[in-house]
Amino acid sequence: MSNLPEPAPVVRLPDGTYTYADQLPAPVQSGAAPQVIHQHIHQAPPDRTVQRIALGSGIGAGTVAAGVYFGPLLVGALTAIAANLALLAFLAAVLAWGVVTVVRSIGGPDGQQAAKAIGKARRTRKGK
Repeated sequence: MSNLPEPAPVVRLPDGTYTYADQLPAPVQSGAAPQVIHQHIHQAPPDRTVQRIALGSGIGAGTVAAGVYFGPLLVGALTAIAANLALLAFLAAVLAWGVVTVVRSIGGPDGQQAAKAIGKARRTRKGK
């Protein structure tokens, strides 16, 4: 039984209530030195307006968890889709430019005459 901790001392206060002696307020120290206060200023947390609205309207913690989890997931998915579409559009433009360049170089004078004839036919059709 010698390995048990000492029981906390209990003190009766003047108003008749009991309290632990180690929880009493510290006595006021009268000293000439000013008290140093360390204040830590942190960056504000991100805005959680959606979560606050969800909690305030009684929707529940499931909605808040879904908003916290699926919100960034949705943004990431949409970003990936946009990047894929941009890559495909660039690839299509490069391939179209390559096909046009090859056709122009292979076509020769017959191809150029055919292009001029089609251009003239379009201009005359627009005028009518």
